[in-house]
Amino acid sequence: QVQLVESGGGLVQAGGSLRLSCAVSGRTFSRNTRGWFRQAPGKERETVATIGGSGSNTYYADSVKGRFTSSRDNAKNTLSLQMNSPKPKDTAVYYCAARGGSYGFSTTSSSFDYWGQGTQVTVSS
Repeated sequence: QVQLVESGGGLVQAGGSLRLSCAVSGRTFSRNTRGWFRQAPGKERETVATIGGSGSNTYYADSVKGRFTSSRDNAKNTLSLQMNSPKPKDTAVYYCAARGGSYGFSTTSSSFDYWGQGTQVTVSS
């Protein structure tokens, strides 16, 4: 089975920085599209960032563009999200995910097949 495990969540001061990591294991292609998603209380899950197999094709939600950066290390099979200048509105459970049978670039959560358990990020003002 494919497993994804997020780490790095926690409390952070607004304007600070936080780095989330996702370790991927199991029978999956290291080049498949992966992404970061989040869900705040009472809100629908939303796409934060997605990144293609080579790392060159990326997508960022308008709400985080310029502040968050997604990257991947295919050799280590890891995914990262650098969160700079986080805001209280960024408070949510963050999930990493990977596509399965299809490997084309995608920005929608419904196209991702494997999901981590999530890590809480709380931004205080």
